[in-house]
Amino acid sequence: MKVNLMHGAGGEVMGELLNVITKFENNNAGGIGLESLDDGAVIPVGDQKIVFTTDSHLVHPIFFPGGDIGRIAVSGTVNDLAMMGGRPLALSCAMVIQEGFDVADLERIVASMDAALGEVGASIVTGDTKVLERGSLDGIVINTAGVGVANHVVRDNGLRPGDVILSSGTLGDHGLAIMAHREGFDLGEQIASDVAPLWGMVERALEAGEIHAMKDPTRGGFANAINEMASKAGVHVEIDEEALPIRTSVRSASAMLGIDPLEVANEGKTIMGVPAEDAEAVLKALRSHKYGKDAAIIGRVTEGSGVVMKTKIGGERFIEAPIGDPVPRVC
Repeated sequence: MKVNLMHGAGGEVMGELLNVITKFENNNAGGIGLESLDDGAVIPVGDQKIVFTTDSHLVHPIFFPGGDIGRIAVSGTVNDLAMMGGRPLALSCAMVIQEGFDVADLERIVASMDAALGEVGASIVTGDTKVLERGSLDGIVINTAGVGVANHVVRDNGLRPGDVILSSGTLGDHGLAIMAHREGFDLGEQIASDVAPLWGMVERALEAGEIHAMKDPTRGGFANAINEMASKAGVHVEIDEEALPIRTSVRSASAMLGIDPLEVANEGKTIMGVPAEDAEAVLKALRSHKYGKDAAIIGRVTEGSGVVMKTKIGGERFIEAPIGDPVPRVC
């Protein structure tokens, strides 16, 4: 079978691609994190649980309202560790840069990375740089890998009937900010990316109560994340539309652009499944952090399958994972 790689590839194509790139048999450490297609792997070393992840970042444009490719590169890797309960320790950074790239822009990107690292107390400890000839690359590509330590590992497949679903904040901000910027809409400061390193917020939540499952709704947004969590756990999720935290400006921009805000990437949010008895304590912990001030309880988990949203007018509609990526190159 020939696989045509393209932005926004459909589920069948992506499924075939994943089958190819995860087909490792030799010295695969039990398939940890690979067969489950989690965002990271847990590597037991003695009594320690080491969390490891890697990600590459292609963002257009590289500077946008609320952030840039450097902040995304660090935050994305920090958040992948945090979603598994891992305290970020050290990151690597590899940059592929086009010949003629503005040095001032590179300095700005590095400063942004440094600021994000400072928020969580992590460090870049190794890296690599390659320069490609002019015209062979759209500016810059950044790969970051990260290592963390987890006292209690959290997976994205741990939802259980009776759990409550929490969102750490407003949805759709990042994808809509980039899309509006690309289309040339001057919205001032009404819509800005939410890109942020979340370990400090997640640490408070972990200390406040038990968390059964956790995932950051990046590519494909909330719709993709909650469907993946429900599917892996084999449960049914009911979402309350009125409880969903979505900014009025994001709703307006999404209607203007014809994009569902639940299907676009977020870079500074987490979706959690927690036991009902711990929900209020975890919610309070999230709201105590600057990145969780808009946190909300948005649904619950029951027996069954699929994700359904209870609408404002009393009806129901399925929330399905998007086919492809409605806003490519956002992270």
